[in-house]
Amino acid sequence: MSVLDLAASRSSTGTKSGPIIPVLLSGGAGTRLWPLSRETYPKQFLSLLGDKTLLQQTITRTADRSRFTAPIVVANQEHRFLIAEQLRALGVNDPTIVLEPARRNTAPAATIAALLARKSHSDAMLLVMPVDHLVEDIDGFNEAVNTAIPAAADGQLVLFGIRPTTAATGYGYIKIGEPIIEGVSKVDRFIEKPAREVADRLVKEGSYVWNSGIFLLPVRTFLEEMEQFAPDVLKACRASLEYAKPDLDFLRLPEQEFSASPSISIDYAVLEKTDRAAIVPARFDWNDIGSFSALWDVGSKDDCGNVEIGDIVSENANDCYLRSDGPLVAALGVRDLIVTATPDVVLVTTRAHSQAIGKIVDRLKINGHRSATETPCVYRPWGYYQQIHLGERFQVKRITVNPGSKLSLQKHFHRAEHWVVVNGTALVTRDNEQILLRENESLFIPLGAMHRLENPGKVPLNLIEVQSGAYLGEDDIVRVEDIYNRAL
Repeated sequence: MSVLDLAASRSSTGTKSGPIIPVLLSGGAGTRLWPLSRETYPKQFLSLLGDKTLLQQTITRTADRSRFTAPIVVANQEHRFLIAEQLRALGVNDPTIVLEPARRNTAPAATIAALLARKSHSDAMLLVMPVDHLVEDIDGFNEAVNTAIPAAADGQLVLFGIRPTTAATGYGYIKIGEPIIEGVSKVDRFIEKPAREVADRLVKEGSYVWNSGIFLLPVRTFLEEMEQFAPDVLKACRASLEYAKPDLDFLRLPEQEFSASPSISIDYAVLEKTDRAAIVPARFDWNDIGSFSALWDVGSKDDCGNVEIGDIVSENANDCYLRSDGPLVAALGVRDLIVTATPDVVLVTTRAHSQAIGKIVDRLKINGHRSATETPCVYRPWGYYQQIHLGERFQVKRITVNPGSKLSLQKHFHRAEHWVVVNGTALVTRDNEQILLRENESLFIPLGAMHRLENPGKVPLNLIEVQSGAYLGEDDIVRVEDIYNRAL
């Protein structure tokens, strides 16, 4: 059964007017929390607060199948295996994961989801949620959804607004208009990221809420309004689905058709133009985790107001966010600082400047610095590897292969490899041989030999790889066979 057929066969659980389909938007690059979050591994995949990642926390809010169907996830194609693995870890085995070949903001993503949803139920509602926001009050979240359902069933495009706690300049504001039904009002106007003095006035006025970026959209109405106000987006999305192709457990959109869509948000495309926009002033807690200052706001603080995570020692430090995922961080006699250490980067800034970290990332990109976009751990569908040392004509890596996973059958033209098993069991194909390696055993892969590494066991396989040769780049891989359908 294809992914499109799967979408068409979803059951009609949910409200009597139609199912509520969670739509998870996972197209962000996550540069505002650099160096923790980078393009290859953005913040939605990180456990920033608690054991679950932001993606997993988002899907947990809609885990009740008596209220919600299986989710539709619209995601950057480069993150497809990360998403599938994190959902699988929660026992979510039936998502529809749609892969975007290019970033086009939220309106095309929501439109793709609406067109898929219409195949199963024309009266469905989409609960559209970014996957990188924090909502800890699940009961309050469900209460807000319940409040919105009657208005959405009546054809209103419902936004969820958050009562401002500060005069924040990084959020959009929505003015609450005339009441429609209890708890739901018309949208009077939008104000996008106002200046400080304007934000102060809006908060004092009391009739404005923050735009959370979470929506309850009746499919029929949303597509009608897209037809009227953003027909070029709708046309591109229809063409994309016409030529979309199943790829393993994913639905891959074609680059040419999808890239023809303008890059535009749901707000700009429809909600600021329609007379069907409604707002629910929600009571649940919400934070878009858009900066390290936001992480400090929601973090658990000590008596000195510090959030300390990892190997930290502080003395006479106050109101700081101190985090280490690598070396010891020592802070002495400082205040209002952000200090974040990863194995390859140390960031030091003030809480007041944490919104501007993107400027540093932009400079690193211009200089071609790998750390601008990549983490030291490079994640693959079979696990991950991490560079330990790079020298003249040699490189040392740690490789971790998940249980039951295997690398592609491949060869190299410029390097040989030596593998040493640290723990677990490795099944190695080397030309016409198959060799089983256990802890403390090793094997040499000569230059040009056809080889494959797999983990036949039930625990992760960890090994050390020593590469030697004239060229050690990742593009010196000739894939002959790959179970993950990556380019051969």
